[in-house]
Amino acid sequence: MAKYTIDPITRIEGHLRIDVEIEGGKVKDAWSSAQLFRGLEIILKGRDPRDAPHITQRACGVCTEVHALASIRALDDAVGVKIPPLARMTRNLVHAAQYVHDHPTHFYALHALDWVDVVSALKADPKKTAALADSLGNYPKSGAADFKAVATRLKAFVDSGQLGPFANGYWGHPDYRLPPEANLLAVAHYLEWLRLQVKAARMMAMFGGKNPHVQTYVTGGISCVQDILSVDRLAEFLYYLKEMQAFIDNVYIPDLLAVASFYKDWGAKNIGGTTNFLAYGNFPQESGKYGTEKMWLPGAFIANRDIAKPMDVDPGKITEEVKRAWYEDGAPLHPAKGETKPIKPDYKYEGKYSWFKAPRYDGKATEVGPLAQVLAAYAKGHPQTKALVEGVLKHLDVPASALFSTLGRTAARAIETKVIADQTVNWLMEVVERVKSGDTNTCADWSWPEKGMGAGLIDVPRGALGHWISQSKNKIDNYQLVVPSTWNLGPRDAKGQLGPIEEALVGTPVADPKKPLEIIRTVHSYDPCIACGVHVIDPQTNQVHKFKVL
Repeated sequence: MAKYTIDPITRIEGHLRIDVEIEGGKVKDAWSSAQLFRGLEIILKGRDPRDAPHITQRACGVCTEVHALASIRALDDAVGVKIPPLARMTRNLVHAAQYVHDHPTHFYALHALDWVDVVSALKADPKKTAALADSLGNYPKSGAADFKAVATRLKAFVDSGQLGPFANGYWGHPDYRLPPEANLLAVAHYLEWLRLQVKAARMMAMFGGKNPHVQTYVTGGISCVQDILSVDRLAEFLYYLKEMQAFIDNVYIPDLLAVASFYKDWGAKNIGGTTNFLAYGNFPQESGKYGTEKMWLPGAFIANRDIAKPMDVDPGKITEEVKRAWYEDGAPLHPAKGETKPIKPDYKYEGKYSWFKAPRYDGKATEVGPLAQVLAAYAKGHPQTKALVEGVLKHLDVPASALFSTLGRTAARAIETKVIADQTVNWLMEVVERVKSGDTNTCADWSWPEKGMGAGLIDVPRGALGHWISQSKNKIDNYQLVVPSTWNLGPRDAKGQLGPIEEALVGTPVADPKKPLEIIRTVHSYDPCIACGVHVIDPQTNQVHKFKVL
């Protein structure tokens, strides 16, 4: 049995290992193993509940704002406060800025190089690349001279014997399909987004106080009063937002369509697809407990890919299992009653292979993330999402069933970005009108109950995120997080049901087990929040190979 170890896979955050068996040129079986124990739930016990938004944000330096939002929503719920409209609008603006920053960064810096052959770009004709750019969008720095400068810069990397940020890729792999001009265009846009994303980060810092790890979410509302009431600050936010929209409309969406047109079989064959999908919904349009708020992006549970029958989400159906995780065995528990008991060194490890628990919705392994949110919005008739999904499907000439794939997951991320960015302009104008009307209340009064339980459920760039808190006498008794990567990358459960990414990898064609590019595409499409070592097992031989990949 040949074992191929890819370590490390970069372009993700944290520590992930995936073991894969290959037979007949396809993945036969897969195991997803999170290799990092953080123990945030243990750290939070006994602390002031108001510490939770600041501590939980430190779970990640990439998901910069999302844990603060879920945590503060849980605290609002626990104390029973309804936040003022201006506070809700401001939180929505900051959360929207997270999407505008996060999704394009994932596509260009983390995922595009799975589809784009960087070295092939050296063969491109800059004039033809400029013509291609003109046919796809209307963006500055798209002339022949601009692309020639990028090619010259890239050639300097190659001639020096090192590719810099493009080192250790599988360049020349047989499943890279873009022509040289499209590859050069993508490399140029990769470099452009690295420059531009700084401005996206500033958008969050304007009302979040800083980036990463916002400081202005407080129980009952927000604390950035002088910023949200400042005409200059609002105008500056709009200026950067318009710049982001120009990039999304003229670069990101056209690049996505251009790349997808060469890989349509990934959609037609549902390569990397899963079965069940969950989205909590996003961007509250009124204040209240989850389930009573009207969400601008609706949530839903979709079973067996049946988008004709979206079901409303019942948080009571969420459980976490630990049968295959490195925690003490126990019955599946709802997160509100969840336990985090890591096993001791002398414990029997048999059958356990991950620090991730196995979340289930109604007993089913369930994918969360941009695809789940787009499917939920599409299934429930959300106008902006539905129109854009249908436009993308028509442009690529593929049926809606093609969405159930790695390609569909990647396309959904771009669709979600544009839908949110466009709507953020409207939300900003609502803030302006609210301030002009004289309603400048940004925080509601509240007091600690003797005992309180609360849940903060919201969709974030990587998917459905939930925080659950139980407190008494202003101290945390129990705190549990169920994060998107736990849903997507969790292990098997007691019934043997594969986790979503394990399911997605089964059946994936692999042209060369020593260069498992196809596996990496699907892993990256989930935007994992963990660093990755992938082990590829071929039952036909006994060789062991070790190599590195970008």
